[in-house]
Amino acid sequence: MANKTTLYPALPHENLIAYQVACDLLVAVFKADIRGSDLRDQALRAARSACLNIAEANGRDSPGDRKRVFAIARGEAAEAASAVHVASLSGLCAEEHAERVRKLGGRTVALVTGLMRR
Repeated sequence: MANKTTLYPALPHENLIAYQVACDLLVAVFKADIRGSDLRDQALRAARSACLNIAEANGRDSPGDRKRVFAIARGEAAEAASAVHVASLSGLCAEEHAERVRKLGGRTVALVTGLMRR
């Protein structure tokens, strides 16, 4: 019987640690369960955008274009982490969620910065 990998080969971005950590960031933002709908929506949109922009950048051929889209992903990851921090400061989510998101956001930013230097 064929396994999942032979039926569906991984897309190039799925092998990037930055993409995997950005996906973890998205899950953490979702689990933060921010009570303010506007801030929750902004945090989730930014976290989703970080994942999607990493995938898009990795598919670009032009080094300059790759760097530009990775820069967008980096900014979105920082925005997602900041939105959860602001929610925590406002009493709209638990501090432990904000701390987890902060760590994952920082790691995503660092990994994407490394990809931009390639």
